[in-house]
Amino acid sequence: MPFLPSPPADKVVGIVPAAGRATRLSPLPFSKELYPIGFQRTGKNGALRPKVAGQYLLERFHLAGVDTAYIVLRDGKWDIPAHFRDGHSLHMSLSYLIMRIPDGVPFSVDQAYPFVNDAVVALGFPDILFQPADAFSHLLRKQRQTRADIVLGLAPVADPENWDMVDVTADGKIGCIHVKRPRTNTPYGWFIAVWSPVFTNFLHEYLIFYQRDRHALRAGDHHLMTSPELHMGDVLQRAIEQGMATETAIFPHGACLDIGIPENLIKAVGDRQFQFN
Repeated sequence: MPFLPSPPADKVVGIVPAAGRATRLSPLPFSKELYPIGFQRTGKNGALRPKVAGQYLLERFHLAGVDTAYIVLRDGKWDIPAHFRDGHSLHMSLSYLIMRIPDGVPFSVDQAYPFVNDAVVALGFPDILFQPADAFSHLLRKQRQTRADIVLGLAPVADPENWDMVDVTADGKIGCIHVKRPRTNTPYGWFIAVWSPVFTNFLHEYLIFYQRDRHALRAGDHHLMTSPELHMGDVLQRAIEQGMATETAIFPHGACLDIGIPENLIKAVGDRQFQFN
């Protein structure tokens, strides 16, 4: 099914899914997005102060010119807006949305649908640290040049079972996405994304049908109640299968680290590459 490319959108809006429960890090007395990772210099005298994990993503948005973002929360994670407030200290405009359906990242992202359906969306995760710092700039540049509906940022990862791994075609398109498989033939996982309103609307419609089918199967006494969580990679893969235009931005010397995994959090706390940038 061919998709008509979107006209160039004038605005780019960030979406930050932060509705998770951090069960792998439990017990944790605050939201994992606020875990201190490294330090920053603040004030006129450049005093060192802790820098929380989620700030890295917001700074990378700002570096790419993405100055408006929606942070999607679940009920109870009020420490996040209490910390970042309206985003003024980061030279951004931040708004907060409350998650209605806690069934995974696609539903968190779709919570922003009424506010972003005519914009280019930049998606990042507040518990994933990544380099290079200007990665979003590369993705946005490629999206503007090619008018692709999905652009994924890729970096080498050593633990494919924790990532959505991406096969890349010879011309730089997305071939296939392997969601959290222990073995793949590709070294690259995706860690950020940029997409057009075409994919935003596809995601919205896909989730409507997905929920309808789930309810139908439940009514038929099937076993969907215990089905795996829907991942963002699942929806991206379905869009690719439907013929949506894709591109990749590969960072062969880049790095990404999911601090929601305990051993990665230990590594991040002691890794100086994230201390002052």
